[in-house]
Amino acid sequence: MILEIILFLFSCFVLSWLSGHLVKTLVEIAKYLNWREFIVAFFVMAFAASLPNLFVDLGAALRGMPEVALGDILGGNLVDLTIVAAVAVLFAPKDIKTNSKMVQGTAVFTSIIALLPLLLILDGSLDRIDGIILIFAFIVYSIWLFSKEDRFKKVYSKSSKRPIANFKNFAVNIIKIILLLGLLLLISQWIVGTAKYFSESLGISLSLVGILIVGIGNCFPEMYFSIITARKGQGWLVLGDLMGAIIVPATLVLGIVAIVSPFVINDFSPFLIARLFLIFASIFFLIVIRRGKSFTKKEGLFLLSVYVVFLITEIFIK
Repeated sequence: MILEIILFLFSCFVLSWLSGHLVKTLVEIAKYLNWREFIVAFFVMAFAASLPNLFVDLGAALRGMPEVALGDILGGNLVDLTIVAAVAVLFAPKDIKTNSKMVQGTAVFTSIIALLPLLLILDGSLDRIDGIILIFAFIVYSIWLFSKEDRFKKVYSKSSKRPIANFKNFAVNIIKIILLLGLLLLISQWIVGTAKYFSESLGISLSLVGILIVGIGNCFPEMYFSIITARKGQGWLVLGDLMGAIIVPATLVLGIVAIVSPFVINDFSPFLIARLFLIFASIFFLIVIRRGKSFTKKEGLFLLSVYVVFLITEIFIK
């Protein structure tokens, strides 16, 4: 069991590392194509932390384990709203300012979208229509995010070199993307297989494995990113990445999974506790951000305690 846990954690780190390299490669391509800086920033922030979710959740659904996919999304969102948010503000040199209009507006989207999958799954299934609704929600958020014209004025990278001079690097990066996607697929399948092993060995449902193990494992990228940026005092970037890491998996990733492999949840009871804590954490997070002042260390400690209580409750109920 100890060996399997070590291999699982190692796989999560490798998945995060591969995702990071994939995003860096995509950024290089963006520079070559002279994409706008905001588009690149949004692309990196929104998708970097969500690639592990996409590969793991899609693999789980295709292998007949949709509970893992849904558990990963719900558990991951709860971790982001509690542990990741708490770690960010605790590592920050001072409280994180929340008076940005974009941060406050995104906080509303974040709270609504974090709860949207819970509403769609109430009938016990997530079909293709639900998937379309989730992707539509992501499109609405993206349109709002891209609605300010001044975000498109700055080119990501200006170069005096002729485009053909870097074409060789461009072609190499395309090959790297294909190889990285293949490796991501292989590692994600290993994580799905390990989740099934944990379920059988520990005698707990796949739903709880997704919520408690896979969910927190896939949050390593944003946790690492939050610590690094918080220590540099870039609070706005921490909140942006955190909320993007909640919105993209809950809409785009889960929507793709539902369209490719619609699924039915026969027993929704394992998700009940996670659902209640997610609702509470979402409302509290929204209140903190919408006050328009600061996200304090006391509030960070409170959110951390929320996740601790959640774990104790899950274990006690089990």
